[in-house]
Amino acid sequence: MQIREATQNDIPAILDVLRASLGEISSKKTEKIWRYKHLENPFGKSLVLIAEEDGQVIGVRAFMHWQWQKGQKVFSAFRAVDTATHPAHQGKGIFKRLTLKALEIGRQRGDHFVFNTPNSKSKPGYLKMGWKEVGQLKVQIRLLNLLEFKNENFNYNERWKSEPGEDLLNKYNNQAIQNNLLFTPKNRKFLEWRYFKNPVQDYNIVSTNNMFIAGYPKYRKKLIEFRISEAIIEPRDLNAGKAAILQMANKSGAHFLSISPNSNIRFKSSVSINFGPVFTFKSINCEEKNFLKLNNWDYSLGDLELY
Repeated sequence: MQIREATQNDIPAILDVLRASLGEISSKKTEKIWRYKHLENPFGKSLVLIAEEDGQVIGVRAFMHWQWQKGQKVFSAFRAVDTATHPAHQGKGIFKRLTLKALEIGRQRGDHFVFNTPNSKSKPGYLKMGWKEVGQLKVQIRLLNLLEFKNENFNYNERWKSEPGEDLLNKYNNQAIQNNLLFTPKNRKFLEWRYFKNPVQDYNIVSTNNMFIAGYPKYRKKLIEFRISEAIIEPRDLNAGKAAILQMANKSGAHFLSISPNSNIRFKSSVSINFGPVFTFKSINCEEKNFLKLNNWDYSLGDLELY
């Protein structure tokens, strides 16, 4: 078995392994989506490793580049995402070998850590390889149309097309620096890639000089959640921002609204609960003790949601 970094020529074979292992129920496995996630990311190209046997790709492990910042210190991070072993080659330890090799490369290149939100099936494997639990994500919940049990496709997508103001984003980043918590720095290029051009999820977006809001309806059997992935709003426009969020959520027919408790948006009759997945962390070139408390992370839901 050979393990090496993937090239663009390997994309079709990588997608074949992902389809064979995971199917396409949770998400589409297309070259457009792969390129969006792993080649067009403004934080940099992903670290992608493949396992080959007899000239065939039998396993893949992708670490998406990300940035977190605390004060003036910027951390080069990876998000552990697309991983698969072909069903005919499971049980050979491919996942572990690919992961350990990726950590070795990251260590050599000076990257700082890996983070992810694994499901209950994959989390034990990560913990065995040294990942640590930071905690279950907290989410602010506000009830909406609890008695309206609708479960239909929602295509409302109203956007104010102007780019978010540079002053708005500078203020957001400067305030986050002063808070001295770990946050993902935001700029126009990142927001355009993450929300406007995302081929996986169609976001409802409000974008003006004074606010940037991105959200979407998430269907949970008979209940509809409206998730606010990002909310960056000038303090003087908080009421207008709240009104925009509630309008988006109510037009979706959602039963409840979710938003990060770290946002400066607070709704009446809302409650912060442990509602999200477990956030996990693996140090590469940093002291992990500074990262293992959830209240040290100033996250939006969009920083951590899968797409």
